[in-house]
Amino acid sequence: MNTTHHAKDETLMRFAAGTLAAGPAIVVAAHLAGCAACRARVGQYEALGGALLDALDPSPLPATALDDVLALIDAEGPAAAPVAMATTPPEIEGVRLPDALRGCAIGRWRWIGPGMRMSRVGVPHDPDANLILLKVGRGRALPDHGHVGAEFTYIVSGSFSDTFGTFKPGDLAEMDEDVEHQPIVDSDGDCICLAAMEGKMRFKSAIARMLQPIFGI
Repeated sequence: MNTTHHAKDETLMRFAAGTLAAGPAIVVAAHLAGCAACRARVGQYEALGGALLDALDPSPLPATALDDVLALIDAEGPAAAPVAMATTPPEIEGVRLPDALRGCAIGRWRWIGPGMRMSRVGVPHDPDANLILLKVGRGRALPDHGHVGAEFTYIVSGSFSDTFGTFKPGDLAEMDEDVEHQPIVDSDGDCICLAAMEGKMRFKSAIARMLQPIFGI
């Protein structure tokens, strides 16, 4: 997959360290599956983190460490039976979705505006993750908006353009709270994106602001 828009280094460092929130981590994982350059960067950051840990002086454990851990295990009770992960690729209405969404609950498409549909994605290990699939018709423009916190968008199919360029399948659009833009879907077909938001969107349109509480974006 020929990607031209990539994750920021800070984001890849957080992904490698395991400190990226669940929603953004799934979006970044979808991008990494098709981007050898970003996978290599993550590998470098993981190696760097390992080297830093190796350089730390070991700290002695208290004499009661083993007993304390065993007591915690006993307090938690028997472990739950492992849940089998679905082996079939995730999809919505016949559209193949990134493997990073395996185990997530994919909601049905819901109308959110002319030519626009949204599917809420449930993340089992983080029910509060603000993760959605967005389907926008060819030639349609999303409402002009900014962001409260960062927004991470992976292009599943189709393409859109804004002031930052054209984003195609496999690309990752990462926008911070200082960005305001209006993506416009290209004319050659519908665009499906996977998006995670650290906060809410800031819409300029009064109508979009009135509808925002209904759709939770």
